[in-house]
Amino acid sequence: MRILAKSVGIFVPVFLVATFVTFALRSLSGLTPAHLQLGESATPETVAAIEHEWGLDRPFLTQYGDWFAGVLRGDLGVSWYNGADIASLLLQGAIISLSVAGLALVIGVIFGFGFGFLAAARRTTWVDRAITGFMTFVSVMPSFVVGIALVAVFAVGLGWFPSAGFVPAERGLGLWLAHITLPAIALSFDTVADVARQLRAGLVAAYRENYVTGAIVRGLGPRRIFFRHVLRNGMGPALSVLGLKFPALLGGAVVTESIFGMAGFGKFAADSAQRGDVPAVQGVLVVSVVVVVVFNLLVNVILARVTPASARGV
Repeated sequence: MRILAKSVGIFVPVFLVATFVTFALRSLSGLTPAHLQLGESATPETVAAIEHEWGLDRPFLTQYGDWFAGVLRGDLGVSWYNGADIASLLLQGAIISLSVAGLALVIGVIFGFGFGFLAAARRTTWVDRAITGFMTFVSVMPSFVVGIALVAVFAVGLGWFPSAGFVPAERGLGLWLAHITLPAIALSFDTVADVARQLRAGLVAAYRENYVTGAIVRGLGPRRIFFRHVLRNGMGPALSVLGLKFPALLGGAVVTESIFGMAGFGKFAADSAQRGDVPAVQGVLVVSVVVVVVFNLLVNVILARVTPASARGV
């Protein structure tokens, strides 16, 4: 509860500042719906009329207050480009991006923890050195290069997976999983490498602590020492890395979705920015802030629950 209260206390001012800066970007950009709708044929009179229609001629703080009140209600406004509801558009793209990023995170956790455990258990041996070298190689592989290679081999060459597109889970879990597997693998490489290296370092450091020596002296078995002392105290760095990796997965989805032909969150953000659809870009930033902060909140709660050292630090 202390971790939860502290994280919420951090979230509120961060959210307020982030939304204010996000909204201020519209004024700094100088863009209006008139320029988007009329283009070069815009005249001062027509620009003023359209800005009045959208309420852009009101004081800045009044506009921000109305927009922020709408955000709290889940209303992100309407698009300057086509007048569509931004929250609905974002939901469609977010389902795709969160599916890919979520599976990439699961792959990163499973393989990252697996390689990290194995490297720590066989520390200073050839297994440890091989895993460390392989993780270093994996970490420098750009996701778009991995994605292109996966499409060429497993989609075009072997035909095991579809090369592009997205199928909702409602149409079948098998089809849904088949469409998101390759982009998720492409995104997961960096997460696997960082989690494995941080977990290996944390476990090796935990084995050197005095409480492990004391447990050995008391006659505790290796399995109990590992799960009761080493693992709980050594997995903290790996869990902390996960809090930083999820935003990176969402950001990396912009390039990956283009390779796999997915109209996800990243593609919607890129298209909106290129069109100058400022309300849509603002909606993307707000949702991104909320997703990142909520995920970090969950990681902090899990970290305090699992690792005794983190709980004592609160």
